[in-house]
Amino acid sequence: MSDAKAVEAALARYDSEKGKHLEDLIRLTRIPGVSFDGFDPAEVERSAVCTKGILEAAGFENVELMRIPGTHPYVYGDWLKRPGAPTVLLYAHHDVQPPMREEVWKSPAFEPTERDGRLFARGIADDKAGVLIHAASVASWLRTAGTLPVNVKVIIEGEEEIGSTHLGAFLEKYKERLRADTVVLTDCSNFDTGVPSLTTTLRGLISMDVTVTGLDHPLHSGMWGGPIPDPVQGLAKILAKLSDDNGRPAVPGILDDVKAPSAAEMEDYRKLGMTDAEFRKQAGIEPGVKLFAKDEGLLTRMWREPSISVNSIQAGGKKIAGNVIMDAAWARVGLRLVPNMDHAKATRMLKEFIENNCPWGLKVEVVPEQGANPWMTRPDHPVFAVAKQSLGRGYGRDAVLIGCGGTIPFVDSFTRVLGNIPALLVGIEDPYTNAHSENESLGLADFHAAVRSQIHFFADLAAASAADAGFWGGKKDLGRT
Repeated sequence: MSDAKAVEAALARYDSEKGKHLEDLIRLTRIPGVSFDGFDPAEVERSAVCTKGILEAAGFENVELMRIPGTHPYVYGDWLKRPGAPTVLLYAHHDVQPPMREEVWKSPAFEPTERDGRLFARGIADDKAGVLIHAASVASWLRTAGTLPVNVKVIIEGEEEIGSTHLGAFLEKYKERLRADTVVLTDCSNFDTGVPSLTTTLRGLISMDVTVTGLDHPLHSGMWGGPIPDPVQGLAKILAKLSDDNGRPAVPGILDDVKAPSAAEMEDYRKLGMTDAEFRKQAGIEPGVKLFAKDEGLLTRMWREPSISVNSIQAGGKKIAGNVIMDAAWARVGLRLVPNMDHAKATRMLKEFIENNCPWGLKVEVVPEQGANPWMTRPDHPVFAVAKQSLGRGYGRDAVLIGCGGTIPFVDSFTRVLGNIPALLVGIEDPYTNAHSENESLGLADFHAAVRSQIHFFADLAAASAADAGFWGGKKDLGRT
């Protein structure tokens, strides 16, 4: 069978079995594998076991649960029977976010429900669809040609949604087993529905809990109000100072390390054709709400500038509010970082700013969480051109290069620990996915296009690598285990 016919056979096999792959996705998504503290860890274990079965059925070999102490399970598999061909490490994660407000979901969070060409459920796009993209693309090749054009390893993580805290240690322990020429991380977004995208920048993140206290118990606001500082207003004053009138972080020095996008990057942003109207539509912004940028400047603000958000705030309770001065108020503050910023330095600056701006002698406690640095790659390795070609074939239109305003901490770990191999960040989310929010959904047309793209990618990468002796710069892994 010729290479072209082998690709066509694999694509046809996927088309004939895509219903079965969707059934596997639905079965996996029904498992509420929330990795957060306070949720049943047995469900994450069950999610890992289900993932293991899906990979085994797809034809992966050496499939097993892998773990280090204190972690939810990873799932590993491989297929390494193509001597001389490059090795691709595939990544996704099987753990999911909590469902949040159950009453806001239009259908049960863990019962995938189809509406208007989309499947709605928690974790359906982030990132259980990624698991099935890997499984379905490999299965389609093995069930037709009986072989793959490249060697493949797959790692499905179980704690990505809680920050991949142990991933660095996991990679250090198993780095020889995971060694590869390139990694495909299927946990990102497309620029828009039907627009295949490669992500080349990620923002980093620091988060901290801020608690302002003034009393040892709440007081009647009529009997005591006036002489006593209100801790809730004190917290509000701190939070109001975090950003300037144009929404930029106002912490002194926090912007000093920020570098503007290059002229080439700005040209890429302009080509994407973002408009104020489209941005408002995608984000669901209420009429009259001000935007802090315009057209492609909106992308620059999201992808290449830091931003501060108040993720949550609490003082008392909405349903039990009384006429009192509250004893304390709490907020979660998040700062997104951009390339060239350091999370440890930014954490120190933000913490000191909050502590120094607490009014009226109120007590403020700031507890930072573990931070994640931003990430950026130069898409000049020939593997990026191959990936764009494959995505174009799978989706039926040219792929684009984009940034991402979100944070994926493990990307830096993967590329660094595994020898700075090129990382291809692709995904299945779009502006309407609502990942981490209620009513998360997966566009089915894009899911099928993503699988077809990866089927093409295996063949395209093998052909390009064979045709160019310098493709890997003399460092090809050649499928070693």
